[in-house]
Amino acid sequence: MKTEASTSSAAGSYHRLDDYEVINDDISNKIFTSDSDDSRLRQLGYKQELYRGLSFIANFSITFTIVSVLTGISTLYNQALAFGGPITLVYGWPIVGLMTLIVGLALAEICSAYPTSAGLYYWSAKLSGNYFGPFASWITGWFNIVGQWAVTASVDFSLAQLVQVIILLSTGGLNGGGYQGSKYVVIALHGGILLLHAILNSLPISWLSFFGQLAAAWNVLGVFLLMILIPMVATERASAKFVFTNFNTDNGDGINNNLYIFVLGLLMSQYTLTGYDASAHMTEETKNADKNGPKGIVSAIGISVLAGWAYILGITFAVTDIPHLLNKNNDSGGYAIAQIFYDAFKSRYGSGTGGIVCLGIIAVAVFFCGMSSLTSNSRMAYAFSRDGAMPYSSFWHKVNKQEVPLNAVWMSAFIAFCMALTSLGSLVAFQAMTSIATIGLYIAYALPILFRVTLARKSFTPGPFNLGNYGLVVGWVAIFWVALISVLFSLPVAYPITDQTLNYTPVAVGGLLILVVSSWIFSARHWFKGPITNIGNSSEEA
Repeated sequence: MKTEASTSSAAGSYHRLDDYEVINDDISNKIFTSDSDDSRLRQLGYKQELYRGLSFIANFSITFTIVSVLTGISTLYNQALAFGGPITLVYGWPIVGLMTLIVGLALAEICSAYPTSAGLYYWSAKLSGNYFGPFASWITGWFNIVGQWAVTASVDFSLAQLVQVIILLSTGGLNGGGYQGSKYVVIALHGGILLLHAILNSLPISWLSFFGQLAAAWNVLGVFLLMILIPMVATERASAKFVFTNFNTDNGDGINNNLYIFVLGLLMSQYTLTGYDASAHMTEETKNADKNGPKGIVSAIGISVLAGWAYILGITFAVTDIPHLLNKNNDSGGYAIAQIFYDAFKSRYGSGTGGIVCLGIIAVAVFFCGMSSLTSNSRMAYAFSRDGAMPYSSFWHKVNKQEVPLNAVWMSAFIAFCMALTSLGSLVAFQAMTSIATIGLYIAYALPILFRVTLARKSFTPGPFNLGNYGLVVGWVAIFWVALISVLFSLPVAYPITDQTLNYTPVAVGGLLILVVSSWIFSARHWFKGPITNIGNSSEEA
């Protein structure tokens, strides 16, 4: 296997892909026009290097596991409970779910036209034309990959925190002399989890396909088990009036505007419903990619919205005392979901052991979520480096004998660990960095959609997943939603996943924007020309 493109003019068998270019295969000297996956990939400029063994179910499963309602809702339930409580939870989720589905539909249509692991940044390059393409590709790609690194870091850090809470409750709870690990214990757990995920992602894709489908089944069964079991076990349950009409304004941060309290509580939903671009990044390993990739995106969002709402309803019926659940001096140290489970079993059986077991179900789901996040993350790194966009690209895009981008896997795990190290200095710094996981990723989602409805509104040729006359409308609604949440979550008040009064989201996202644009102006514009082909343009073999 050859290494990837040089960024100089002497790029060997690699050359820039111009708009609507069809690649000639030098071996057979024919133009590929068939609908086969490998042929379509060659038309897009790449030869097949990864093993194409994923079915629609496998593609969907990986993405569904990354979205993972058990992960997002459970780890950020505190914030929705503090900012609006039941009303934000019950009504905020379907609102965000509907808008996320619209964003997903817009991305799915583009994915169908360009089914490649490069995903969003490739789409931006092709949709914005040769003049703007390189810059559009550069900024989209870096927001996408940094956002994915942030997702991997935040998911695995959340698991480390959850494991610490499980240990705390298992040893007696905060008020019973339980063991509460330091920040160094949490970061060590985080490192161990990432190590396991890197090892699992070093396995052939057939193994990851199996784990992905197992994880999807675990998430679905876990949701329905917990949503029924927890309120059934609890000796005290909330009334329907409380669940559907109570609005909690006691957030502890002095925010009194009801509308803005509701908006802040939406972050739990918006953070959870991210990562569905994984289906696009897995298309070079998916059969019938131009159909199954888009279906994976839309299906993962749709089923997650339904399963998540059911989970929220079930758990919220076990909420009777919001201040108690959010109190940092309770047995779980203020971890709301853990306290709900622990109290439910303790009130009925005199022991919270059953609640701890239920937390274990969530922990396994979070583990699978982190594993699949690293899978998607590594495929994005593989593709981005294949196009020469990353330092030492030729090393990161290599694949091993099992056709796994091994170097990209371990690099992504290492960077995620480095991101989490900021938590040792301050949790605020870490949360600021992981805010890119929400806003940064959605900016990357919005850019190719923006180019599709503007620069490429007349030239875009859809694939099999075609929105028809509704494509432009769906695209504009998606852009509006991303712009709205980006502004609302960046206002100078409390960012919902911290206890601080200063919002560091614009600092983190703005800092990334400055770095990406500066690197373009001072360096990348001289050598990065957008996606490049790894198919020979002479007698050379790619």
